[in-house]
Amino acid sequence: MGGVSHLPGEFLDALAGLRTAARRSEIRLEEIPAPSRLAPFAVALGAEVFEATPVVPPPLHGPARTLLVPPEPQELATGRFILLYDPQGSEVWNGRFRIVTYIRAQLEPDMGNDALLGSVAWTWLVEALDNHGARHHSTGGTATRILSESYGTLQDRPDTIDIELRASWTPETSDVQRHLEAWSEMVCTFAGLPPLPAGVAHLPHRRS
Repeated sequence: MGGVSHLPGEFLDALAGLRTAARRSEIRLEEIPAPSRLAPFAVALGAEVFEATPVVPPPLHGPARTLLVPPEPQELATGRFILLYDPQGSEVWNGRFRIVTYIRAQLEPDMGNDALLGSVAWTWLVEALDNHGARHHSTGGTATRILSESYGTLQDRPDTIDIELRASWTPETSDVQRHLEAWSEMVCTFAGLPPLPAGVAHLPHRRS
């Protein structure tokens, strides 16, 4: 969120809310280039959730100490959070702000034939926003299942199933902190990290 001297005050308030948003330690958020054609003003954040790796004490003595390489953490989910702002308002958004999001995670292969997979992912979004008090309207999105199969020299690789959720909504005020917190919770949910509310099904994440 670079130079801000030229930004409208309402958008500055929104940026301040994003900076103070709480999130779990497992999720890494960083600013990424924002789209330039969707709105006069925009900011984008990228997210990654990695599986925690156990800490193994290194040998106290000998050459093995210098050869010990910690294992690479496994990526469980990725996402993007984009906040758009048009001071003149947008009839399409029905407001001056619009939030556009994307989440992707790899799941267990046997989840690919579950007809409820998309509806479960959408339920997570709706409940996360409601639970965080992120007031919004004009919500829309798509959930997509992606099957990856390998052939030829890669035929030994196991098939994988990914779930993608693309969603957008219009926040009712410039207080978007709760919206980022709700979305961050969603990314962690896709990664299989947090406990789920009662009555919501669980989508198992990738297993090694």
